[in-house]
Amino acid sequence: MNRKKLVVIGNGMAGMSCLDEILKRRPDFEVTVLSEEPYYNYNRILLSSVLAGEKPLDEITINSREWYEDHGITLCLGSRAEEIDPKNKNVTDQNGIVYPYDLLLLATGSNPFVPPIEGVNKRGVFTFRNMADTKNILEYGAPEKQAVVIGGGLLGLEAARGLLNQGMRVTVVHLMDRLMEMQLDLTGGEFLKREIEKLGITVLLNKSTAKIMGDGPAAEGVLFKDGSMVPADMVVVACGIRPNVELGKKAALHINRGIVVNDFMETSDPSIFAVGECAEHRGKVYGLVAPLYEQGKVLAATITGDKGPMYEGTTLATKLKVLGIELFSAGDFQAKEPDMEVVSYQDHAFGVYKKLVIHQDRLIGTILIGDAQDANRFLEIIRKKEKVGDKRHRLLFDQPPAVAGSPTDVMSRPDEDTICGCIGVTKGQIVQAVREKGLTSLSGVKACTKASTGCGTCSSVVQSIVVAVAGSKFQEEKKEVLCGCVPFAKEKLRNMIKTQQLKSVQEVLDIYGNGTGCSFCKPALSYLVDEVLCGDHKEDRSARFINDRVHANIQKDGTFSVVPRMRGGVTSPAELRKIADVAEKYNVPMVKVTGSQRLDLLGVKKEDLPRIWADLGMTSGYAYAKAVRMVKTCVGTDFCRYGTQNSIATGIELERLLEGLYTPAKVKMGVVGCPRNCAEATVKDIGLVGMEGGWQVVIGGAAGKTVRAADILVTVKTSEEALEAAMLFFQYYRENGEYLERTYDFVVRLGLEKIRRETIYASEETRRGLMDRLNKARAKTVNPWLEESARPFHPRQFHDFVLPKESEALIGSLT
Repeated sequence: MNRKKLVVIGNGMAGMSCLDEILKRRPDFEVTVLSEEPYYNYNRILLSSVLAGEKPLDEITINSREWYEDHGITLCLGSRAEEIDPKNKNVTDQNGIVYPYDLLLLATGSNPFVPPIEGVNKRGVFTFRNMADTKNILEYGAPEKQAVVIGGGLLGLEAARGLLNQGMRVTVVHLMDRLMEMQLDLTGGEFLKREIEKLGITVLLNKSTAKIMGDGPAAEGVLFKDGSMVPADMVVVACGIRPNVELGKKAALHINRGIVVNDFMETSDPSIFAVGECAEHRGKVYGLVAPLYEQGKVLAATITGDKGPMYEGTTLATKLKVLGIELFSAGDFQAKEPDMEVVSYQDHAFGVYKKLVIHQDRLIGTILIGDAQDANRFLEIIRKKEKVGDKRHRLLFDQPPAVAGSPTDVMSRPDEDTICGCIGVTKGQIVQAVREKGLTSLSGVKACTKASTGCGTCSSVVQSIVVAVAGSKFQEEKKEVLCGCVPFAKEKLRNMIKTQQLKSVQEVLDIYGNGTGCSFCKPALSYLVDEVLCGDHKEDRSARFINDRVHANIQKDGTFSVVPRMRGGVTSPAELRKIADVAEKYNVPMVKVTGSQRLDLLGVKKEDLPRIWADLGMTSGYAYAKAVRMVKTCVGTDFCRYGTQNSIATGIELERLLEGLYTPAKVKMGVVGCPRNCAEATVKDIGLVGMEGGWQVVIGGAAGKTVRAADILVTVKTSEEALEAAMLFFQYYRENGEYLERTYDFVVRLGLEKIRRETIYASEETRRGLMDRLNKARAKTVNPWLEESARPFHPRQFHDFVLPKESEALIGSLT
């Protein structure tokens, strides 16, 4: 028997998810997929993350080449279908190649709608719909360029987020009176606008674009019909989409807005089917992901001869994070009819807006902004058409018996509850997959059910189900994230901070984290913001350890130690007199010589710190910080008869060049004038070892809990070359080290050859970039003792909190 030929036009999410459902039924089909784009099926939802620099292109691929090969699918990349001949049942592509079919599936998606605006064809004007658009925008855009996004719907705001992340100045212009008018009411639109403007994006509403300006071939500005204009180096048109029905017209199919299909996803031709954004069902065209997957399941049954399941439409729901702002809307949320009732809550300070629409004792619509944790609960109530009854007064603030999102809470929900709204996967389907397939991880469930492969916001809930069902067999997947409070890898956070110019820890936490942070991630973010912006950040002392807040090292009794900087371990009689005078004046219990060739004043009271600094008149030794501590030196050629290099002068210069700079973990250095190694340079984070005719620069040594001989980075002839090599490695470590990772772990993790390749043997441009960023950071360093001895950073910086007597009395009476 001849196998039936199934041709699929369109290699996007709708077509391939439908094909996946077809293949699960094991039909005897010979499948050919025509893909106009030269890419394997990718997650279009995540294009904004690619534009924002949060994901590389290869991370958003859904079906790899192996998937097509394993299923015997003939994939024709870059093949654009031009004609359909329904009579002879074949498809012809742009190259004239003819593909015969028995069954034809149209999954042609949609095209971006570009209004007839004068100048829309100028250079620097883009649409934002597919991978090619994304690449073009990334290639054309650059930090500090002025970008204008025409369109304030979901697509426009996602484009704005990406451009903002690229460091551009962004203006969003929208024809309507509110942003995302298809998903939000007027109040919700105002909330969203306010939160977006806090990020530095300008929003202009009720603006109709008349012309894209520019004397030459490139865009230079946008002119509006009211006569106003905004400058623009580039323009992104995101004014919505239109179903791609051209092939349907050529095949003489029934067309309205889209290709009309019945409840079985059949078109007017019994051999041709349609799914996704190109299809129109009961007068509606769906542009969201969840309906497309529901349609695909019905179509799979129909096309494989199991005709029976019907597609009856989808309750539209949108759950997403727009520019870091949680947003959810579902059902009829406008409440236009007089007998519809509204229950709402607004908190402008926290940017939270919640609205429920009730009709005939049933919840029919909802909007959630700023806090969408109840989204799935409300969606299920709407879908099931449950009566609200006496639950009405606590719908918005229902307190479930278990912690929301915990395994106990999730497992108490009905099996038919939808967990993944994008793909339409229920709790029961996930539970069944875990039990029947023996799945033990989130990635396993993703691969099997596709749950959490859309926008990804349901990942924690899906994982909770796996934890509950798999029990002790559950396998926690290692996540390369900084912290659960801000779930992004360090490199992604660096890129976000750099491109968006996020100047404070709180900004990062507000946009990409939980808004509060913890004792681990806040100091880590403090370092990261400082390092990425080369010191040009807003200092947040609440995000620092106590040592960094008061520039001294806290001891077990609550007192502090003060260690002045003595570059290279060299001091003078005048400095020694100052130290002695200060120790006597403030009754310092102990003065001790440290192993780092400095003097430590131990047992200092917090309130005495600024006065001691002022009296000393010396620089902070940063003995308390994750920063450059010291450079230990030997006598060198100045006095030692064995010295071959001037270790003292070189050590002092190295310390002067790097002091005051924060690092992922503390950095100790040493410079010795000969291989006798009297200052232990070979067990320091960075060491310079003098020898006849030059220096060895060594890195990654340790002599504490971990003992490790340093690796030789390079051998050079002059002190200048040795200092440059040390500085290149130092800045490379600052940019690539994990927070709290010492250099001896860093060197092992990355490997000596990689470090050499990317520092001393890197291109001139790379080396210059490292040095430029280091010098920029150095220019921002200050002596905190000098700065804050006269002007404390905070009024109570050096005082312990004392409860007012009236408060003590009140507490006493209450007790």
